Amino acid sequence: MSLTLQALLAFAPIMLGGILLIGFRIAAKWAMPAVYVVTAAIGLWAWQMDTAQVAAASAKGLLVTFNLLWIIFGAILLLNTLEQSGAVTAIRRSFHNVSDDRRVQVVIVAWLFGSFIEGAAGFGTPAAIAAPLLVALGFPAACAVMIGMMIQSTAVTFGAAGTPILVGVHDGMGGQAFDAQLALHGMNLRDFLQQIGMRIAVIHALAGTMIPTLMVMMMTRFFGPQRSWKSGLSILPFTLFGGLAFTVPYTLAAFLLGPEFPSLLGALVGLPLVTYVARRKWLLPTDTWDFSAKGQWPAEWSSEIEGHTTNETEERPMSIAVAWLPYLLVAVLLMATRIKGLGLGDLLLSVSFTWSNLFGTNISAVTKPLYLPGTIMAVVVAITYFLHGMDLPKIKNAISDSSKVLLGAGFVLIFTVPMVQILINSNINHGGYDSMPVAMAQWVSLHVGNVWPMFAGVIGALGAFIAGSNTVSNLTFAKFQFSVAEQLNISGMMVVALQAVGAAAGNMIAIHNVVAASATVGLLGQEGSTLRKTILPTIYYLIVTGICGIVAINLLGISDPTQGWELLGPTE
Repeated sequence: MSLTLQALLAFAPIMLGGILLIGFRIAAKWAMPAVYVVTAAIGLWAWQMDTAQVAAASAKGLLVTFNLLWIIFGAILLLNTLEQSGAVTAIRRSFHNVSDDRRVQVVIVAWLFGSFIEGAAGFGTPAAIAAPLLVALGFPAACAVMIGMMIQSTAVTFGAAGTPILVGVHDGMGGQAFDAQLALHGMNLRDFLQQIGMRIAVIHALAGTMIPTLMVMMMTRFFGPQRSWKSGLSILPFTLFGGLAFTVPYTLAAFLLGPEFPSLLGALVGLPLVTYVARRKWLLPTDTWDFSAKGQWPAEWSSEIEGHTTNETEERPMSIAVAWLPYLLVAVLLMATRIKGLGLGDLLLSVSFTWSNLFGTNISAVTKPLYLPGTIMAVVVAITYFLHGMDLPKIKNAISDSSKVLLGAGFVLIFTVPMVQILINSNINHGGYDSMPVAMAQWVSLHVGNVWPMFAGVIGALGAFIAGSNTVSNLTFAKFQFSVAEQLNISGMMVVALQAVGAAAGNMIAIHNVVAASATVGLLGQEGSTLRKTILPTIYYLIVTGICGIVAINLLGISDPTQGWELLGPTE
C-alpha cells in the first residue's frame, strides 16, 4: 500500500466526520458512531490490525472518556450548584454597577469573567453563562451570542483546569506509552506538557491581547447605531489594557505553575484590576457608547426570552464575596494539589487504577481519579452546599441538570475518543505500517515542507470546528502534528502548541457551541449569521498563530529538548 493511499485512508475517518457534520448537518450523536465504525474497519482490513488491538484501543478510549466526563461533570455540577444557590445571580448583579458603557461591559463581563468561567469549567460554559448575562444587561441576544463565542478563544487551551493539555495532548500523544518513551530520554510527562503550555501561552498572548478590542469593534460594527468599526477603536487604550491585564498573568502562570492555572489566574488578576480602572474612568473616552433604542432593533437581533432565570431569593440576597468563594476555592485547591513541594498532589496521584496489556496487547490504561480536576470541583460543590446554606432539593436539581448535560456529551465521546485511540494505536499491525497519524505526517512532510507551521493551527481549528472541543481536537491531531515535526526535524513542542492554539481559535466557529450559546438566550435558527461574524476573529487568530509558528521555527530557529529523540519514529 503506497504512502499516498495510507495517508488517504488514515484521513478518511476525519474527512467523513466533516462531511456528515458539516455537509449533511447530521447530529454528532449519529455521525460519530459511523466515524468510529469506519475507523475500526480501516484498522482491521487496511492496516491489518488484530481484533484484540482494536478492542484494546477502544477500551482505553472508554477509560479516557471516563476521565473526561468526570471533569465535565464536576465543572457543570459546580456551575449548576451556584445557579441553584443564587451565587450566579449575585455575580450578575455585581456587574450592573461598574459602568453603563457597553464597551466596558464587554471587556469585564465577556472577556474577563467569561475567561474565568472557561478556566474553571470549560466545555462551552462561558457562552452559556456570559450570553444570558449580557442579555440581562440589555444587549441584543444576537450580539450576546457573537461575543459569547469570541470568549472561547484565548482562555480555551487552559480551560477546565488545563484539560485540553492534560487530557487532550497527553492522551493524543499516546498516554502511558508516550510517557515511557519520554522516560527513556530522562524527561517526565509533567515537564513535557509544561514546556508545551509555555509555548502555547506566548502564542495566545500575542494573538489574544487584541481579542477584547475585536469584541468591541465587532459589536459596534454589526450592532451599533452607526455600524462603525471606529466606535470600537475609540476605546482602544482600555481594551488593550483589558487584554494585557489577562494575558500577562496568564503567561506568567503557564511558565511558573503549569497548564491548570493560566486562564484561572489571568482572570482572577485581571477582573478586579480592570474593574478598579473602569470605576475610576481611567483610560476611557469621554463618551458613553450604547445600542440604539430596543424598539429600533431588527427582529433577528432579539429572542423570545429576556435572559437566564435563576434561583435568587429576595429574602436572603447573597454577598459578592460569598458568591465568588467557591470559584476561589477551586483555584486554591488546584494550586495546592499541583505545587510539587506541598506533597498533596503526590498523595492524590498514589491512588490509581491500571489495566495492563488489555486483551493480551501492549496497550495499557490508567486512571488517577483523585487527581482529576473533576474531583476537586466535586469537593468544592460539597463545601458550597454548606457555605451557601443550600437545601437538599436544590443540590438534587443541580445533580439532575448536570447529569442530563453529561448524557448528551457522553454519548458522543464514547465513540469519538475510542476512534482516536484506534488511530494512535494502529502502529501494531500485520502490514508493517506506521500508525495512521504517522502515515499522514509522512505524506504531509513530503508535500508541504517547512511552511507547515503556517498550517498547523488550521488543522487544530478544523478539529475543533467538527468536534466543538479543543480537547478532542488535540486528542485527534496531537500525535499527527508531533509526527510532522519529527519528519521535518523541527520543534515538535512548538508544532503541538500551534495545534492547540488553532484548536482554541476553532472553538469560535464550532457549530454545536453556537447552537448551545444560542439556546441559552432563545435565539435558535440564527447560527449561520453568527458563524459568518465569528469567522472573522477566527481567521485573525489563525493568521497570527501561523506567523508566530513561521517566525519561531524558520526565522528564529527555536528548538526543544525532544528534537532528535525520534519519540514517534523508529522507536515505535
